Amino acid sequence: MKIVVTGGAGYIGSHTCVELLENGYDVIVIDNLSNSSFEALRRVEEITGKKVEFHNVDIRDKSSLSGIFKLLSETLLPLSLKDNTAVIHFAGLKAVGESVSFPLEYYNNNITGTINLLEVMKEYGVKNLVFSSSATVYGNPHTLPIKENFPLSVTNPYGRTKLMIEEILKDLHLSDPSWNIALLRYFNPVGAHKSGKIGEDPFGIPNNLFPYIAQVAVGRLPFLNIFGNDYHTEYNREDGTGVRDFIHVSDLAVGHIKALPKLFTNCGVVTYNLGTGKGHSVIELVSAFEKASGVEIPFKIAPRRAGDIAACYADPSKAEKELGWKATRTVDDMCRDTWNWQKNNPNGFRL
Repeated sequence: MKIVVTGGAGYIGSHTCVELLENGYDVIVIDNLSNSSFEALRRVEEITGKKVEFHNVDIRDKSSLSGIFKLLSETLLPLSLKDNTAVIHFAGLKAVGESVSFPLEYYNNNITGTINLLEVMKEYGVKNLVFSSSATVYGNPHTLPIKENFPLSVTNPYGRTKLMIEEILKDLHLSDPSWNIALLRYFNPVGAHKSGKIGEDPFGIPNNLFPYIAQVAVGRLPFLNIFGNDYHTEYNREDGTGVRDFIHVSDLAVGHIKALPKLFTNCGVVTYNLGTGKGHSVIELVSAFEKASGVEIPFKIAPRRAGDIAACYADPSKAEKELGWKATRTVDDMCRDTWNWQKNNPNGFRL
């Protein structure tokens, strides 16, 4: 079976490509490399010993996107695209703080790009989709842990794009029940592949916690900014820093592999939380990383960022019950694998 992976050269995309190849799928990656590197895909091939078909295309370029699906349909003949193809859609801008500063860029890239992708999929009869959504669609939850049936709201433009796309996908299925769509709501992906060959390598100053900590540890950045230590709620630890559900990126990647067979059961639209079900504060993560690396992480407390919330962690039991998926890697695993990646690649994929 062929799987089209948009954003496949990115952090989560590249780890999912490893799992796809190791599970016998053929992988076609579409990525404009705006916040990723082709070197990640070269290393995916090195890890797996298998080839990745790559197209350097922005999903907003509908003509080029259509050309890729046309070529795919020709290579599959006489088999049908519908029964032998699925799409995993990662491509999109993803930083909460940045989205508050540049909302138009986020709406243009994430929503316009997705609509283009869906129109091309419809044109070629490909109606099986795994969508990379986010726990941000739950907004600021009143109770924890978060279940899939909780009310949806958002606190930032990034989350709003994810929620809008979810609604678009539900409307699409209502109009044509032959679409099968898995909405995977991620919590906080961290860690790196156990080989140390691929990991998170953002351009510029990292927006996410783990690469920020790792870059401080190798000396690329002087200290870590911790945004807010006054989140004193019943769900926060005594240190007052934000509490999140951190999930190892390899566990997250396996969640996509488990979701694919579900699409071919004519499931309609299904939604799953992908998280560990446990919350950890930022200070706890810093301490765990210091233990794993043996390096002290200097930090400064900065004001809260717009759009951030106090605490967020999942109830992932539905994914375990219906997909047979459960996160297995610990916070210590996440810190060890992140450090293994960063110390062996202090400049990321840029040699």
